[in-house]
Amino acid sequence: MIVRSKAPLRLGLAGGGTDVSPYSDQYGGAILNATINMYAYTTLVPTDDGKVVIELPDMGVSEVCDASMVLQTEGAGVLHKGVYNRIVREFVGKPMSLRISSHVDAPAGSGLGTSSTLVVSILGAFVEWLKLPLGEYDIAQLAYDIERVDLGMAGGKQDQYAATFGGVNFMEFGADNKVVVNPLRVRKSILSELSHNLVLYYTQTSRKSAEIIEKQCENVRKNNSLSIDAMHKLKEQAALMKVCLLRGDLDEMGRILDFGWQYKKKMAEMITNPLIDEVYDSAIAHGATGGKISGAGGGGFMFFYCPGLNRYAVEKALASYGGQVKRYEFTKEGLTTWTIQ
Repeated sequence: MIVRSKAPLRLGLAGGGTDVSPYSDQYGGAILNATINMYAYTTLVPTDDGKVVIELPDMGVSEVCDASMVLQTEGAGVLHKGVYNRIVREFVGKPMSLRISSHVDAPAGSGLGTSSTLVVSILGAFVEWLKLPLGEYDIAQLAYDIERVDLGMAGGKQDQYAATFGGVNFMEFGADNKVVVNPLRVRKSILSELSHNLVLYYTQTSRKSAEIIEKQCENVRKNNSLSIDAMHKLKEQAALMKVCLLRGDLDEMGRILDFGWQYKKKMAEMITNPLIDEVYDSAIAHGATGGKISGAGGGGFMFFYCPGLNRYAVEKALASYGGQVKRYEFTKEGLTTWTIQ
């Protein structure tokens, strides 16, 4: 038996950061995101040798552990071990022998939700193998609990839900882990035009999002009015972007992206830096009407709205910074699992 799964990465179009506690608990958060055809893949093979083998071919590392009730969450495959430990504890009650490998289409720390999407993919493989009775909300919440609670990794809630549900979603976040996913019915022609006009650019840098997010959380706890007001504006941005997308008023999205970017920079230190600012200003100077950094900030992917044929001038300008433009399409499907006998 071979069990496989894949879960899509996402672009956070608006509202990023408002899904992070304690802001979402106190004020309620809102995010507009859309999944793209870049994925986290997992392959799981049950074995009977009393071992857990974790393979990360894209990183060139692997680890062999004795199958036990609890795997130590250190070394290679921390996310894999976190999922294994929760599945054993909550659903199986005994050690499991298996070989599990994964691959992600974007580097860690790139701002596309790679870590959380990988957790969803790994979890999906276990759900498929063990036939666990978990729906989409269950899987997304469990993935969040594994990453944020069990493993203590700082971050928000949107990535797990985007990877599980897929498509274009307006998500609302409240206290006590309340999440409502509102799928948007966006015409295919609008999404095709959006992917044409929205240039995705990898800066060839990565960052540790946890440090930025922890600073953001600290600002809320200390009632930093500048940071909190910025988050309020980003929540407003998500609602504005939703209306534009549903109406097909795409050229307005550039202005809304720029509006959001100006406030996102005020949420916490390290969200931007001189290189990011220079790249952003260059894109605007060559025809982009707005943009943002994807994810928490500090590096990774950026994207820019370029109306008409402006993307070509923007791409040429961005090439001078040593990064890479990534072609992509929006996708409808979320977590997908299957078994080969």
